[in-house]
Amino acid sequence: MDTSFTYLTTEELAARIKYDCRTIRQCLKDTVLLEGKHYIKPFGRRKILFLWEAVEQEMMASSAADDLSIPMAGGAVCHG
Repeated sequence: MDTSFTYLTTEELAARIKYDCRTIRQCLKDTVLLEGKHYIKPFGRRKILFLWEAVEQEMMASSAADDLSIPMAGGAVCHG
């Protein structure tokens, strides 16, 4: 099985999805975007590389699932 990924830095991901780097780091990383699924830390270092295909799949799945949802102040979502 030949699996290839497109690796993106936080800045490159921000440009692709039109989000601020700070929003990705503080709000999405480790809540919506999870280590090992959406991003990796190669060689055990601090540098983070996002896996574009996994991020894109998450965005599409979340978009389809959020037909009727209300964002709450604490970051939760009310599905009504």
